[in-house]
Parts: sequence; structure tokens; C-alpha cells
Amino acid sequence: MCADTATAPDYKDTLNLPQTEFPMRAGLPKREPGWLERWEKIGIYERLREKEDRTPFTLHDGPPYANGHLHIGHALNKVLKDMVVRSHQMMGHDSRYIPGWDCHGLPIEWKIEEKYRQKGMDKDKVPVVEFRRECRDFAQGWVDVQRDEFKRLGVTGTWDRPYLTMDYHAERVIAEEFMKFLMTGLLYQGSKPVMWSPVEKTALAEAEVEYHDRQTDAVWVPFDLLSDTTVAGPDTRTEELGRLKPLGDLEGAQVVIWTTTPWTLPQNRAICFGPEISYGLYEVTGTPDECWAKVGDRYLLADALAEDALGAMRLEAGQRTRLRDVSAEELAGLACAHPLRGAEGANGEWDYDVPLLPGDHVTDDAGTGFVHTAPSHGDDDYAIGREHGLEMTHNVRDDSSYRDDLPFFAGLRIIEENGKPGKANKAVIDKLVEQGKLLARRRITISDAHSWRSKAPVIRLNRPQWFAAIDRPVGDGKDDYGTTIRERALRSIDELVTWTPRTGRNRLHSMIGNRPDWVLSRQRAWGVPLTCFVKVGALPTDEDFLLRSEKVNARILEAFEAEGADAWYEEGAKERFLSGIVDPAEYEQVFDILDVWFDSGSTHAFVLRDREDGTEDGIADVYLEGTDQHRGWFHSSLLQACGTMGRAPYRNVVTAGFTLDEKGNKMSKSLGNTVAPDDVTKQYGADILRLWVAQTDYTADQRIGPEILKGVADSYRRLRNTMRFLLGALAHFHEDDRVAPEDMPELERWVLHRMAELDETVRQGYRSFDFQDVVQKVFNFCTVELSAFYFDIRKDALYCDGDSERRRAARTVLDLLFHRLTTWLAPVLVFTMEEVWLERFPGEDSSVHLVDMPETPAGWRDDALAEKWAKVRNVRRVVTAALEVQRAEKVIGASLEAAPVVHVEDAETLTALKTVAFEDVCITSDIYLTGDPSPAEAFRLPEVPGVGVVFERAEGEKCQRCWKILPGVGQHSHPGVCARCDAALG
Repeated sequence: MCADTATAPDYKDTLNLPQTEFPMRAGLPKREPGWLERWEKIGIYERLREKEDRTPFTLHDGPPYANGHLHIGHALNKVLKDMVVRSHQMMGHDSRYIPGWDCHGLPIEWKIEEKYRQKGMDKDKVPVVEFRRECRDFAQGWVDVQRDEFKRLGVTGTWDRPYLTMDYHAERVIAEEFMKFLMTGLLYQGSKPVMWSPVEKTALAEAEVEYHDRQTDAVWVPFDLLSDTTVAGPDTRTEELGRLKPLGDLEGAQVVIWTTTPWTLPQNRAICFGPEISYGLYEVTGTPDECWAKVGDRYLLADALAEDALGAMRLEAGQRTRLRDVSAEELAGLACAHPLRGAEGANGEWDYDVPLLPGDHVTDDAGTGFVHTAPSHGDDDYAIGREHGLEMTHNVRDDSSYRDDLPFFAGLRIIEENGKPGKANKAVIDKLVEQGKLLARRRITISDAHSWRSKAPVIRLNRPQWFAAIDRPVGDGKDDYGTTIRERALRSIDELVTWTPRTGRNRLHSMIGNRPDWVLSRQRAWGVPLTCFVKVGALPTDEDFLLRSEKVNARILEAFEAEGADAWYEEGAKERFLSGIVDPAEYEQVFDILDVWFDSGSTHAFVLRDREDGTEDGIADVYLEGTDQHRGWFHSSLLQACGTMGRAPYRNVVTAGFTLDEKGNKMSKSLGNTVAPDDVTKQYGADILRLWVAQTDYTADQRIGPEILKGVADSYRRLRNTMRFLLGALAHFHEDDRVAPEDMPELERWVLHRMAELDETVRQGYRSFDFQDVVQKVFNFCTVELSAFYFDIRKDALYCDGDSERRRAARTVLDLLFHRLTTWLAPVLVFTMEEVWLERFPGEDSSVHLVDMPETPAGWRDDALAEKWAKVRNVRRVVTAALEVQRAEKVIGASLEAAPVVHVEDAETLTALKTVAFEDVCITSDIYLTGDPSPAEAFRLPEVPGVGVVFERAEGEKCQRCWKILPGVGQHSHPGVCARCDAALG
């Protein structure tokens, strides 16, 4: 070592080391609330609205329900929406977000009833207006709680002016939208089976129903075939059937049905068979002990199910025989006796014929191939009943009890008040046993409908309800997309809406294509009433059954605007709305409330159409919700809008999957595997939760849990390192330091090229709501191409160069990177990018959220340069790997101790390497490039053929400033430094 090298001063203070106070530890849980307060103080959302000449972009918020703390699904939903809104704003739109809440409906009403029950009060004795006000207060309380919880996640919007379905104007518009259905002829009163909650005594929408396993009794019941001497029952349906066919060898045979709802058997009016199913006649030839079947009994069964059915009767293989085929043609026109026909004490209740009817819904997957049909208790049953004129029964009341005069079963309930099974099923089974009309029973587990609020089982029950006809021509003159709601909806799905993911289109299209008419009415109190009147004494089929009066409608709407929907329930409301227009005594007021899905389905009218910050055409750019909303909000909004404005109220529909725990299990409080948003923000901060959302493929089911969040936090720390490096290297950067792209070294121009490519990727990703791709590409760029490549190479120039063109070019690129990375990531990491921005641009009104993503010049793209540097990077990989072997073996401590020989077979690649400072690229003190064949001892990487590296030590002395080992160190005016450092020291 030279003497001046040994005695060289400490040059640390002469280096351009990074300068920043940006902390490595984020401390997000404590610091994020301060940024929220700052944004509110400077009015970020309002200031963005002041920007002129921008194309509006509106995400319409599907209203969460105001009745509890947020769960992780809420957080996913709101963060996704916020990323959509913020990214479009930063891409040049006037991007608007009006948060809203669903405030009516059964869950809130149920909570108030629970409070009454705890106090021993009877809800029905509380004045309805008072009850509704308690519901309103309850909902408002949770709106306030949830608003604060959503804001804590960094979600921006008009939090001071959200929309609520219980606001007076909203209730007025919901009623007004309903009146359009009334006036255009879509509304009718009908009687058909609906999902009915006996505990809550109301009809439920499909979206208000969830499915749980429960145990029930499955029964096999014989129906005796009737001969041609049958007597017609009270509904005289034998006139339709004509004279029954002679039975021949079927005389005395029995049709066996199977059902998991024995309580529906008193309502049986037919048996359906499958026209394409193979049936046979089976005879019992022997019986074991304790068997209800008898020797000589003959049963009609589907062949595919006979083994299971006969086995359920405890008949072994040698105790039954198949006599012959029975064709569908032979079954058609036959009739049976109800199993309770002629029962003592039945008073003729079941003395009618039960016809055998063909039904395409019948399968041979389970049961017997014969389907017991009760038109009052099933959709398929109802359709068959309508087709063949079967009687609708009214044996079951609102609380699921049988009518008081029904023989044997009067007053027995199917479901008790507490949601437990009632006595009806057992009573029916016991009566069948008594009558000798039960062949088998088996306890089985089925997936059955339950109310999502009370968790009690739901039954299909025939009740008079109000419906919107979706296949009836809409009398509004709007037929651009069809004349019926169904036609308009299906064309909207295919022609007007973009679906993310595409499978959302298929799901909703199938639902709309197959759905029945919309049940609009609910038998509850907390909601917007069906604002209509019916003529006293008129039938639903009469022309004048419904009052259609624009003057009456106008009075109602005026009252709702001023007083809310409570006006409908005030004493004297009927007279107030009808007097002077029609005689109030001639009409009855309807007190059912609207399905809450009609409420939320109408939000486009009072949010998008009516608000000054809505949209000009009343149509949203995007609706974004969970996949369950294909049967919920996406569905009801589509039906409602197609009924009132002729098309879908949205242009894009984005769907998220469900959030599961780390093992892929559904979250449940009872399992203890829930992840609460509040817990995540307290431990990690909201930005970590937001990053989890962005890194997830939200279109499928997602997973979250402690280990997953740790991984997210690790990736966040790596990004934070990148931003910290940028801030440190850009200290005291001025516009005078800027270098034009054409004057930059190739390495900097390669970074510009990558920025141009990535800018296009980021914008396209945000436009198509692909946040995962945006974050993945940006994070990969930061980790692999910046931190591990560009930053690693340029640290030497940044720290050790004087005021060189190379250093100024590098800092120019870092500045360009800073503006793009902060704005690209600001929609996701709202707090962190604000922190980064303010570290560099402090100021009372400064905020990254007030700027747009900078435009990236097309001239930065240089595909030829990118191709060249791809080759350079490939060879660098081999060199880096070769040196890592030497480091691991303790031959060297740092790559600057090396001056390897690199053998490159490809001449074009070799030429490319010689035009760049490849030793700087490889962070070695020197490097030797040659086209000679690689010697046997050369290091190689299989994935980079044609390149070999032979390790050699660098020759010379170690520069005490930059640590490169070079021959000329110590031969300059400053002791112990190389020529480059000597020049930098001046």
C-alpha cells in the first residue's frame, strides 16, 4: 500500500450521501389519523371538484346496511371502490364518490323488536309511527359509527353529505319510482308461493335467504291408484281429466312419493312424473319384521330409484320383484287417492282426486321419480298448478300454523316462534302411520333456506303479495332495448355493460332469464310503503282494482318530501291523500312496505339523477360489489331501472369474491377466525390492509390472516426502502440540475423506457380495475429493476461523482421516478404516498392527492435500447452469480475486489457490452470482455448459454473514497484516492 493511501484522511464527509428524515419504521397506526385530519382540514375532496374541464367519472356506492360494525368484507369493498375513484381522478377525470347507506328493512326492525321483547312489550301495541322513529334513530346511530370506520380506511368521498335511503327526499323518490310501476301497468296483486319467514312473518327476497344444513324426516308415502269408478272431488277436476282410464293390472297398485316436507302433504293436489324417466311396477314378495310394506303390495317407482326406495322400506333383494315396465303414456291420465282420503274425522277434507301429471322438473336423482305436488308451497308445484288448473290451498297461516278448522292438524305450527321445528311434521307423519299410509321414514340432513337475520328456517308459502310483472309490456313508450323488463335487462347485460370478471355477465344473464315476477311487498313496518289504494270489493283481476291517479300520486310525493314516508302511517292519511279526488270510503290503503331491494335498486334515481354531483344521464360509470349482489343490488337495480328508465343504470359492473381465512374457510365468530378491519389498522395501519386488497385477486375468493398480513407488511417495507432511497438521493435537487433525455447515458434512457412502458401498464390496469396487476408490476419494478439493478449501479455515481453529467442525469431520472411512483401508488397507499410527498414537498396545502399522474412522453419508449439492455442484464446475472460464489467461499468480501474475465460467444452481445461501462454495471473495479471460448473452469448459468466468467482479483490499490481497486490510486493531489474522486474533491 502507498504511504499516502495508508495516511489518507476520512473522506466520508465529502461523499454525497443520502439526506432524508423519512423514517424506516412507518408507525402507520399512530400517524394515519393525523393525515386524515389534515385532509379534512384542507378539504381534499372538495378541492378536487374545483378542477375544470375534466370528464366526470362516477362510481355509485352500493349501500351497506346500517346495523353493525364493519367486517373484513366491508373493508375490501370500500377500499376497492376508493382505489377506483382515486385512480380515475389521478388519470384526469372528475371522479366522484357519494357514500350511501341502506337504512330500511327487516334487520333493523328485528333489532327494535328484540328490545321490545326484552322489556316484555308487544310491538303491535306500539303506534307504527313511533316504532318507525325508533328504527330511524337506530339506523342513524350505526351510520355515524360506520362512517368513522370507513374514513379510517382512508376512503375519500362526500362523507358530510352521504345518501341515506331513509332521507325524506330518498323516500319520496323510492315511492315515485314505485308509482311508475303502478302507472305503467307493471304492478299486480297475485297469490303464489314466496319465501316466507314464519318467525318474522314476512316474505323474503332470495338475497335475504341463506342456506344451512338441518335435519329433517324424509318419508315415502303411497298414493292408491283410483279405478274408473272414482268420485270427483270438490274442485271437480275430473271434468278436465275426462273419464279415468281402466287400470288393468295396475288395479290396487300404489304410486310412491318421497318428500322432506311432510307438513306439505295436507296441501297435496297432484303427483308429477318425468316423461323421459324409466318406471316399473314392483311387487312385495316377502317382508321382514317391523315393516310397513305388506306382501302383495305393488308400487310404481322410477327404476333408477327403486333400490333405494325399497331398501328404505327394509325390503331385501329377495323380498321384492319387478313385474314390468310402466310407460309415461300409461301414467298420463291416471289419478290417485290422497293418503288421508276417507280418514275418520276428516269430514271429506281430502276426498278428491290426485292426478298424475307430466313435469319436466322431475328427475331420478333422488326420491322415487314421483313428486308430490302442493301448488301453494313450491315454484315448480305452482307452475304445474297454473298449467293444469289445480287448487291453491290456504291451510297454513302467517305464523306457519295450520288453519283452525283443518282436521287433525288445526293450530299446529311448522316453525315455532323461536325458530325451532314445530309439531306439524310429526303430526302428519303420525297420522299417516295411523292410516297405514307410510312405507318408510329416514332422518336425513338437507341444505335448507334460512332467514339471514333470524337464522330461522324459511318455508315456501302461498300468500297474497304485490308483484312487478317482468314479462308484461311496459306502458312507458321507452322501447329502445325492449318492451318488457326482462327484454330490457337481457339486452342491457349484453349490449350496454362491461363485466369484470366476464363470468358476472353469465351469472346475472342466467338469473334474469329464468327469474319469476318480482315480489315487491313485505309485511313489515320499517320501510317505504307501497303507495297505492285498492277498490273496495273489487278483485285483483278487475280493471279498476288499483287506483291510478296522477293527482293522488302528487299529493303523496309532496307529503313524503316534507315529512318522509311516516306520512303514510299518520292518522287520517287516506282521507288526506284521496279527499276531493275520489271518495276515500271506496278505497282501502295498502300498508305493506316495499322490498328493501327496491329501495337500493332505486338509488340511481335520487343519487345519480337528482344530486348536483350525480351524472347528467342518471347512469353510473361503475357499480362494484361482492358476487352475492348478482342476486342482490346488481339484480334489483337492473330490474328497477329497466322498469323506469328502460335500461341498466350502470356501464361497468365489477364483482369481488368472498373473504376467507388463511386456510380457505368461511369466517365465523364461533370459529374464532374472523379478521376485523379495526384490529388490522390498530396493529399494522390501514395502508397494510389497503395493500392486501390491492395485491389480492379480488375477483375470486380471497384469504386473509396473521401470516398473510405479515407477508404484506414485508413487501410494504421493501417498497418503503425504495421510496426512502429516492428521497435521500434527491436531497437539494433543483430544476437547474435537470438533464434532457437525449443527453442522458444509456442506462438512464433505459429507465425512461421502462417508465413509459409501466405508465401504460398502470393506466390500463386502473382503467380495467386490475389493481393486482398494477401493484405487482410496480412493486416488481421497484424491487428488481430499481433497487436490485439501477439503484445498485448508480449508488457509486450518486455518492462519489462530483457535479458530473452522469450524476445529474441519474438525479433527473430519480425525480421523474419519484413523481410517477408516488402518483401511481397513491390510490392504493394513500397515507404512505402522502408521507413521501410531504417529505419532499412540505406545505400547508400540499398533497399528492391533489395532483395527477404526470404524462409520460411517447419519445421515452426505445424498444431497440431495451432489447440491448436485456442482453446486458442477462450477462450481468452470470457475473453477479459468479462473484457470489467467491463471496460465499470468503475469497472476496465485496464485488469491488474483483476484475473478472467474461467470455461471450455472441458477437452482437459482446459489442453491446463494450459500449457500456460494464464494470460499473457489474459493480466491479474492472472487467475484461472477450469473445474467446470459455475455459473449463469458467462459471456458467444454464439459463444464460454462451457466457462464462473466470474470477480474477482487481489490481491496484483501494480508493479510500469510493473503494474501487484501481492502478492509479494514490497518484493524485488528494491522498489515497482515484482519479475520479480526486477530480470530485477539486
